[in-house]
This record gives sequence, C-alpha cells and structure tokens, in this order.
Amino acid sequence: MRAFSQVDVFTSVPYRGNPVAVVHDGTGLSDEELQRFATWTNLSETTFLVPPTDPAADYRVRIFTTTAELPFAGHPTIGTCHAWLEAGGVPKTEGTIIQECGLGLVTLRHHEGRLAFAAPELLRSGPVDEADIARVCNVLAVDRSAIVDAQWADNGPGWVAVLLESAEAVLALKPDFAAEEHYDIGVVGPHPIGVAGPNKIGVAGPHADEDIAVEVRAFFRSRGQAVEDPVTGSLNAALAQWLLSSGRLEAPYVAAQGTALDRAGRVHVEEADGEIWVGGDAVTCVTGSVVI
Repeated sequence: MRAFSQVDVFTSVPYRGNPVAVVHDGTGLSDEELQRFATWTNLSETTFLVPPTDPAADYRVRIFTTTAELPFAGHPTIGTCHAWLEAGGVPKTEGTIIQECGLGLVTLRHHEGRLAFAAPELLRSGPVDEADIARVCNVLAVDRSAIVDAQWADNGPGWVAVLLESAEAVLALKPDFAAEEHYDIGVVGPHPIGVAGPNKIGVAGPHADEDIAVEVRAFFRSRGQAVEDPVTGSLNAALAQWLLSSGRLEAPYVAAQGTALDRAGRVHVEEADGEIWVGGDAVTCVTGSVVI
C-alpha cells in the first residue's frame, strides 16, 4: 500500500482548478507500472515521489501523462510539493523547496500559504514560421488575421503560444483538432480594460474585482483525443516569459484559465530575485492509499 493524494491546483476551492494524482512513494516500480497507473487515473498528470539523486534536491518527482513521462509540468510541480509538505516533508532551507525532475532542479518558494515555482528556461523559443501558423489557424478554426503574434514556448510539453486580440476571442474558440496533426497550443488574450500603451495588453476586465490580466486556454491531444487542460502551469510560465520580455505585460499579474470548462483557475505571476515566479493555491481533495 502506498500513500496517495489528489490535489486540486491553482485554486483554493476544491474542484475548481486542475487535479493531479500524487503517489508519495514510487520506489521499486518499473516504468511500465508507473505508466499503467497514470493511465488508469485518467488525469492529465500523475506524479510519483522518489528519492533524489542530486544532493541539493529535497525530493525527486516523476511526472506522467496518460501516455508518456514529462520532464516538467507546472500544476504537477505545485500539487506534488503541496502534497509533500502536507505529508510532513521538511525542506533543507525554510521557505524554499528544491524539486528534482526530468528537466533538472526546479526551485519553489512557499510564501503566505501559496506555492510558486521559478519558470524554467525555455527549450525552444522564438517566432513561429508562417507554415506552422497556418496549421495553428486550422486547428483553432480562425483566420490568420485573428492571430496578433505567435511564439514557440517549449519548456517541456512543447507549446506553441498564440496571442489573440481579446479574452473574448480566446473564450469563443472552438478548435478542430481533426484539421491537422498533433500540436500543443496555448492561447492567451487580454481582458479589455487598462491598456497602458501601444505594446501593452489589458490588465483588467470582466474579472476586474480580481485584477485578471489575461485569459488562457491550452489544447493538446491525448490518446488520439482532443483535450483542453483546465489550468496549465508550464504554459503560463512560458507565456509569462514571452509577454513580460516583450513588454506586453508587467508583473505582478493574474491569469484566468479554465473558464470555458466551468473551472476558475487563477495563476499568479511575479518577478523577484531575477526570476519569474508562477504560483497558485492548492487544496487536497482525496487522501488514502493505493496498490500498485
């Protein structure tokens, strides 16, 4: 029997964010056993805590989708850290947690009850060529004129990041994944109030009481099916690197995601100590034990 948690991430309200399954002890399990269990949970990601191999790390995590292992993912990073701390994990440095994963070491900080991770370096960045943009337009079922800008934003999952003119345009999307081969597409659009200059995007809007800057959606394929992810830490980290470096946004800001799925994900982005920090609340919804 192995201790198990299911944590809802990027929300403080159960069942309004993005869940991750966490197995607290993945030692002694083969890759096939890990993948089989992750496929069985049928969540976007399942994680397994194992002993670190780097002495600087507080713990090591292996992150699996229903079909493959990922080197890094954002909401599993926050959810796993939340579960590790809740189970009695004590970091080497108070307030700072070092996670080891396939991408290397990822730093998290724990401040005022909220966890945030330092955005990892992009594996691929830069502009998207017009042939790829045309394919993205086919998937999103929009005209080329609807795309304000596009960038590669790959920090593990391989995102193509697309900027639309408004949050309303983002929420109106009805993608057609039968139109093209596999793409992991992240879409962002500003809420309409508070435009602050020719290269800046909005900083408020329908969620003005929460100061929501942008609306985000994430689309990908899993086991041949089109999937929309409720709230996506890796994508928001990559979007932050792009939007902040291009001057379109200023930190701190809050991104909303999951609105189209009747979720209420909130991603908090800050800049401090030369890093971009991507954070959110987390709440444990299920605890118990599993047999693997």
